[in-house]
Amino acid sequence: MKPVSFDDLENCIAECDPALKCAAVDELKARTDSAGFKLDHSHEAREFPQPGRPLKPELVAPAQLKRRRLGSRAGRGALVHAVAHIEFNAINLALDAAYRFRGLPAAFYSDWLNVAWDEARHFRWLSDRLEQLGLSYGDLPAHNGLWEMALRTAHSGLVRMALVPRVLEARGLDVTPGMIGRLSAAGDQQTVAILRNILVEEVRHVEVGSRWFEWFCGQQGMAPEATFMQLLDEYYGGRIKGPINRQARLQAGFKESELCALTETAQT
Repeated sequence: MKPVSFDDLENCIAECDPALKCAAVDELKARTDSAGFKLDHSHEAREFPQPGRPLKPELVAPAQLKRRRLGSRAGRGALVHAVAHIEFNAINLALDAAYRFRGLPAAFYSDWLNVAWDEARHFRWLSDRLEQLGLSYGDLPAHNGLWEMALRTAHSGLVRMALVPRVLEARGLDVTPGMIGRLSAAGDQQTVAILRNILVEEVRHVEVGSRWFEWFCGQQGMAPEATFMQLLDEYYGGRIKGPINRQARLQAGFKESELCALTETAQT
C-alpha cells in the first residue's frame, strides 16, 4: 500500500457523496496503518469554503431549525438527523485538521485520521438508524456552525485545537447524556445504544484535541489554561453553554481548574 499524502486527504475532503467519503476514509485509515503518511510539506493547502457535501440537507440559520418532542417518531428522527449532520461535519473537520496544518509530528496526522475514521463509523450508524425511522440524511434542514468555525480557525493549529475539539465537540459530551435520558424515557433503546457508543469515543476525540492544544501551547511558550480562556473570551464572549459534563471533560483532558472557571460562567 502507498503512504497517505496530502493530496489524498484533499480528495477525501472534496468528496460530496457521504457513502463514498466514508469509504475513502476507511481506505486512508487502512493505508496509514500499513504504510504511514507521506508528509510533503511543500504541498500547499487548498481553501475549502465548503467541504464536499451533498446538495441536501439545506443549510439554514440555527434559529430556523424546529424543535420537536422526542415522544413522536418524527421528533426522534429529527434528533437522529441532527446528530448525523454533526457527525458528517466531524468527518470533514478531522480530515481538515490533518490536511490544513503542516510541519507537525507524524502522530498529529495519524491521530486526526483515526478520529475521522471513528466519525465515519458514527455517521453510518446514524444513517442506518435514520432509515429505520423512515428518513435519509438530507431530508431535513441543518446548520453550518461547525464548518464556519473551521474556517475561522484555519489560520492556526493552536486555535483550531482550542475551539473545535475543546468547545464545539466538547459540547457533545455535555448534552449527550441528556439526550440519552430523554430517548430512554421515550423507549428508543436503539438510538440510545448508538449514542452511548458515540459518547465513549467522543471523549477520546476531545482528549486528542486537548493533548495537541497543550503541545501547540508548549511550542509557542504559552500557558494552556490562560490561553484557552483568552480564546474563549475572544470567540465566545468568555462563556459556554451549560450544563457541563465534568467527568467526561476530565477524561478528555480538561483540568479541574478549567472546569471550575467554565462552570462559574456557563450559560444555563
